[in-house]
Amino acid sequence: MSAPVVLITGASRGIGAACADMFAANGYRVGVNYTRGKDAADAVVARIRAAGGEAESFVADVGDESAVADMFTSLDKSFGRIDVLVNNAGIVGPRCRVDELSVADLRRMLDVNVLGAYVCAQHAIRRMSTNHGGDGGAIVNVSSGSAYIGNPTNGVHYAITKGALNSFNIGASQQLVREGIRVNAVSPGMTVTDMTSDIADNFVNLPMQRAAEPEEIAEAIYWLATDKASYVAGANIRVGGGRP
Repeated sequence: MSAPVVLITGASRGIGAACADMFAANGYRVGVNYTRGKDAADAVVARIRAAGGEAESFVADVGDESAVADMFTSLDKSFGRIDVLVNNAGIVGPRCRVDELSVADLRRMLDVNVLGAYVCAQHAIRRMSTNHGGDGGAIVNVSSGSAYIGNPTNGVHYAITKGALNSFNIGASQQLVREGIRVNAVSPGMTVTDMTSDIADNFVNLPMQRAAEPEEIAEAIYWLATDKASYVAGANIRVGGGRP
């Protein structure tokens, strides 16, 4: 049997890039999705290949349904299968109050953070579900601790998109587990990425007095995708360094 295949959305940097490296190091063929960071995505692919792994980059804005369809068609041509989907792509949006956010910005966040994950899952399910002739697989949704605390300071809009993703995680898990697909989530706390660079001064206020490294989040994601988590479905692992 050929090596398993993982598609990671938003994999050109941060948590997604850390996941790409980790899956590749454990024998997976890796699909590296990106939207605008072509050079960064190519660097991830080059790093994996230099280490003896197999990887391809796939450009697609997950908020664009037709682009997602094209990405999965390209994935089929490159790898011929998918075993794991990591729904990692997401945007934070402007840091502002509820009454300051434009409807256009909110819609864009919903398109990427919620609909993007949903549509990617649809395409993966059609390939992995035993009801569709697939061999089963795993979907790991990257949520956020913001969904638990509401992010009242300047990101309620981001929190509600991740709350929706958490609901999807629960329902999809129950619907798909008998079709050989385990659906789970990881909810990171503050993590050292480009998305949090402007609030790095706040890290000292966290229970561990530091943010997570992307690799620490990737460990939980990878575990959920593997057979070591074979009896885990519908879980949402909070990787928050002690923060509720």
